[in-house]
Amino acid sequence: MTKYAFAVLAALFAWAGATSADARPSRDAAYEWNPFVQPSSSVAQSRGDRAERRGATRERGASRGRAARLRQARSQETSYHNPSRGPYNAGPRPGRWCGWWMRTQRGGGAHLNVAWNWSKWGRPAGGPQVGAVVVWRGHVGEIVGRASNGKWLVRSGNDGGKVRTRARSVAGAVFRVG
Repeated sequence: MTKYAFAVLAALFAWAGATSADARPSRDAAYEWNPFVQPSSSVAQSRGDRAERRGATRERGASRGRAARLRQARSQETSYHNPSRGPYNAGPRPGRWCGWWMRTQRGGGAHLNVAWNWSKWGRPAGGPQVGAVVVWRGHVGEIVGRASNGKWLVRSGNDGGKVRTRARSVAGAVFRVG
């Protein structure tokens, strides 16, 4: 009888001491647990508007006048060429910007900021020719002519920290045309 009572008592303690094995908090508390996860609109509405809870009285459109003035002032700047506002808006210039500069010339998405991704742009060219995009493993440019020494004149961005045209060997390069 004591073995049976001991077994029942042990089972009772095991059942009472068992907790749920959640690997993370419940779905409703996820926004509190992880600062990188934004709550869905239903969770945000259930918490109430933070601005109302803090007693904020700022109007939503209070700063629109200043933003409109800044946009107009920027649109009137014509003293220099800014490729990030041209017909092919390439966005802010990254640290390695030869691919970004080609985007200002030929268009394309942000994935073309990486030089090698230009090797998949357009269609293959039969070989080097004026107007073709020339792609090396870490650089991209466009062929603009032929030098007297037989090399091709390539214009590219981030060539010595600036846009420049110089004679280059195109051995081992990939050629693409739009």
